Amino acid sequence: MSDGIVARFSIDYPGFSLGVDLRLPGSGVTALFGPSGSGKTTCLRAIAGLERPRGGGYLSVNSEVWQDDAKRLFVPTHRRPLGYVFQEPSLFPHLSVRGNLEYGLKRAAGAGEGDGLERTAEILGIAALLDRGPEKLSGGERQRVAIARALLTRPRLLLLDEPLASLDLRRRHEILPYLERLHDELEIPSIYVSHMPDEVARLADHLVLLDKGSVIASGPLQETLARLDLPAAFTDDAGVFIEARIAGHDQADELTRLDFAGGTIYVPRRRPPTSAGRVRCRIEARDVSLTLQKQAGTSILNLIPAVVVDMAPTEHAAQVLVRLDAGGTPLLARITQRSWKTLGLEPGSRVWAQVKTVVLIG
Repeated sequence: MSDGIVARFSIDYPGFSLGVDLRLPGSGVTALFGPSGSGKTTCLRAIAGLERPRGGGYLSVNSEVWQDDAKRLFVPTHRRPLGYVFQEPSLFPHLSVRGNLEYGLKRAAGAGEGDGLERTAEILGIAALLDRGPEKLSGGERQRVAIARALLTRPRLLLLDEPLASLDLRRRHEILPYLERLHDELEIPSIYVSHMPDEVARLADHLVLLDKGSVIASGPLQETLARLDLPAAFTDDAGVFIEARIAGHDQADELTRLDFAGGTIYVPRRRPPTSAGRVRCRIEARDVSLTLQKQAGTSILNLIPAVVVDMAPTEHAAQVLVRLDAGGTPLLARITQRSWKTLGLEPGSRVWAQVKTVVLIG
């Protein structure tokens, strides 16, 4: 079992400081999330060894220490077994796709043979592109080649710095399924920088929220997003992601039934209708209202029994954010202070969460 990733850095620039002390899982995808200028890329570059913290730093990856300034230990970037994917693919223009991937294999020398070129190309959907030059690829295809090249170095840690930022919406939607497949099939721990909630929702297991160079929250995705103590910048669009299982399809009403720990919800029918497995859904706090009894004669299909856990004020004086427990799954509801008082709610109150909108991710 891995010991995880420990990263402590103190970096000071004119007008900006980064101070982080992180303990991250040694597997799965950790997302560094926050607004522009929050320090996401600086943190990633420090992990890669591209930024040398003057205030001191420490980094270990699954018990292997790469940096310990207190002991004057610093493994340079080119000797760290990591893969780094930038916003721009930066492929070698004089090499074919195969040539670019073979370069990654050469970098894996001394670390084993690396994952097979053909298997990696198949996972990322570029097997048919191996003989093409980079100039004949779309933006999404180039980025998939860059990710494949990074994987073929056989890294012990994969770093991705907003790899979809330079792509338009169509290309982003094209590449996300391949990133999900990497998440499902590979055991390499990944740190993914993004300011896009949908990317985080689809890919992340663990979430780190950064703001003005500081870590304001870190933990499993569901639990972290359901916290009530985060700044207004992160609660304005508060919501949670739930893991659900596709339980069936209603062809007549064009609905898909999803089962999760807290009950059943319905979404517009997922295609193809025979698709099965687990999916993620987003439920925004603004789309959840509360009632003391299960309502009949309502157009809202998704009625979920829940227990009030806690309440917190929001940036809007008239509203509060309520955390709910739905069979072990956290939910958030944004309601008015008057509703909170009128319903007589308090921690432990049993309610029904009326979910107006559920967004299927992916």
